[in-house]
Amino acid sequence: MHPAASSAPPLLVADRLAFAHAGLPLFDGLSFTLGPGLHLVRGGDGRGKSTLMRLLAGRMAPTAGTLQRHAATVYLADPVQPSGALADDQAVAEAALAAVVAACPAGQPERLAPLVQALGLAPHVHKPIYMLSTGSRRKLGVVAAVASGAALTLIDAPYAALDTASMRAVDALLAEAAGDVRRAWVVADHEAPRGLAGVRWAGIIDLGD
Repeated sequence: MHPAASSAPPLLVADRLAFAHAGLPLFDGLSFTLGPGLHLVRGGDGRGKSTLMRLLAGRMAPTAGTLQRHAATVYLADPVQPSGALADDQAVAEAALAAVVAACPAGQPERLAPLVQALGLAPHVHKPIYMLSTGSRRKLGVVAAVASGAALTLIDAPYAALDTASMRAVDALLAEAAGDVRRAWVVADHEAPRGLAGVRWAGIIDLGD
């Protein structure tokens, strides 16, 4: 973990975190603190990025170590295992987004329309989720995460299957998140996104290649 100095109180503290699957360790001895700003979980295929994100969100339990969440609200955009209204393939995308944000105590419904437009989802939000492409579903997750207003906002693999214009829109959203003084944002990817080369990371959790 490579933390950036911050005087803000932590939103999550991990101490000697470990996780093993079928007796095989994915990671062990992870200790880090998440405060406001933008954080990166990086690592190669099979190194446990998605598992760590689910642990941070409270959707899984660690094999060892402790997690102390001080964030009042947590939201995970999980492209493989979406939750809430986004998990219903029969739901109309627009209604599902509204339902997700309405269920979040700090939800920001006023952000939905601009985000939908920025990510090129406007032609698709009136369709059921099962009709959407993989890229469009991933965009729904990003929109929901941003508009959730969650103090701890987790976005797994935000760029996968996106077109170039949408990748640039995600770059802009995450660059904005880097300056957030209230929310801790965590993205998981193989490497730091090239579009964020000039962005100051609040911390990097490196799971190895």
